[in-house]
Amino acid sequence: MTAQAEADAAASGDPEPAPGPTPTPGTGTTPATAPGTGTGPTTDPGTGRAAILRAAQRAFALRPYAEVTLRGIAAEAGVSASLIVKRFGGKEQLFAAVADFGPAADALFGAPLPELGRHMVRTLVGQRRAQQGDPLLRVVFSLGISDERSLLRDRFQEQITDRLTALLTGPDAALRAELIAAQLIGLGATLSIHRTGAAAEAPPERLADLYAPALQRLLEG
Repeated sequence: MTAQAEADAAASGDPEPAPGPTPTPGTGTTPATAPGTGTGPTTDPGTGRAAILRAAQRAFALRPYAEVTLRGIAAEAGVSASLIVKRFGGKEQLFAAVADFGPAADALFGAPLPELGRHMVRTLVGQRRAQQGDPLLRVVFSLGISDERSLLRDRFQEQITDRLTALLTGPDAALRAELIAAQLIGLGATLSIHRTGAAAEAPPERLADLYAPALQRLLEG
């Protein structure tokens, strides 16, 4: 991926809500959301949360963790650094928000197993179009990284792949879960590449008609 392509993809990352304090390592859980932080970019209008998270995703994707500053993220988001501190608590907590895939998992896996393939496709496409960002694609920017950004991989494994494995029955559940995750990331990447292509114009139901059967086969083993 070229630097410009990385920047474009990072800028289209999922503007998820801040999950509050840093998640407890290894548990897959996050402490209760602090009062006033809201549950999404539209629950607390005027705070710049979505813009801050988009800028943070871009910054952490393109630069080593140590080189990222709140001042730089604030300038990118068009807000003050003090607002970032007020809303997120600091750089570590802001990165924890970027690295949290729990809300994405809740949305993607919120259907019975026989209907889950279609649900995942429709949910992923719907979130991309409604929020102008992908719920999973930012994990790609942690590949080959050995600094703090490797937390993205750890959280993805814990909150997406492992959680999906636990939902599956039959043989090779972990393998099937990894392949399902790969197909979801692949769908998001394709939609990012072809932003004005046929897939961008197709209704979510049509995309589910074509893409979900392969997911469902992996889900059912």
